[in-house]
Amino acid sequence: MKKMNFKPVLTAAIIAGLAIASVTIPSCKKKDSTSPTTMTLYDSLGGSTMVTDPAISGAMIEKGRLGLRSVVDSTIFVIAADTAINGYFTVLLAEVTGGNTTGFNALSKNLTDFFCYATGAKNFTYGGKSMTEAHDPAQNSRMNGKADAGDFDAFVADLVKGAKKNGLSDQLIGQVGALVGTLKTQVVQK
Repeated sequence: MKKMNFKPVLTAAIIAGLAIASVTIPSCKKKDSTSPTTMTLYDSLGGSTMVTDPAISGAMIEKGRLGLRSVVDSTIFVIAADTAINGYFTVLLAEVTGGNTTGFNALSKNLTDFFCYATGAKNFTYGGKSMTEAHDPAQNSRMNGKADAGDFDAFVADLVKGAKKNGLSDQLIGQVGALVGTLKTQVVQK
């Protein structure tokens, strides 16, 4: 399992395959029978309770992962329609427009893994590029240009829209947003 260095996430996050982060989020482990359980952000997002996966007939998925995947997918679609930042993802957009969803599926899985790990999930790891690599066109041929602070802010606004489409509370959106904000210096490269 890669150790993640949580500094900055962004546009590529959802669009280039966000990468590594080592988040210090309290574990769900009880210290003794009298101490309360400390919930992770992942637990607050649904945790490890198994539910039916609506995308794969007969499959089960952790409720937290399903919720995060739903937000990731919604955000990718919001970004695709956002002319302020969708130019960074011309490769992905051309593929999807041509009926090829391989890149979309890989990005969705990678970002979902990233967010699961970053929010404290115990059953998932992240093996993708670092945030810096993912957002640097010289290291990621799927990224069309380097992002600036305004692009990062546009990404965060799109992430909020994707989260709201999936019914996340303002409190949870704020917690996820704080996590994403720590990645800004890695994502913003111009």
